[in-house]
Amino acid sequence: QVQLVESGGGLVQAGGSLRLSCAASGRTFSTSYMGWFRQAPGKEREFVAGITWNSERTAYADSVKGRVTISRDNAKSTVYLQMVSLKPEDTAVYFCAARNGLYFYTAANAMAYWGKGTLVTVSS
Repeated sequence: QVQLVESGGGLVQAGGSLRLSCAASGRTFSTSYMGWFRQAPGKEREFVAGITWNSERTAYADSVKGRVTISRDNAKSTVYLQMVSLKPEDTAVYFCAARNGLYFYTAANAMAYWGKGTLVTVSS
């Protein structure tokens, strides 16, 4: 079992930056694939970024590529999402998700554990 708690969301002006954190509890964090997803009002939950257990592979949605960096610290059981050059269309609830294993996933329905989310609002 993995429990995830996101933090770091808030209100920021367009062009600004935020760093989201996701603290995990449970013994399997260091062997879990971690992902960030987001859901805007009236839209489906979508993949933002993912990172394998050993940080060897990362991937990003085209909509955020070049503006977002995912990283993890297995010693702290925490995964981060650094976002820069934020746009109003980045406004959404951002969720951290986990799945134990060595593979890479971008589909929300492939993830086993979810946090409750943190709201990011980007004003124009």
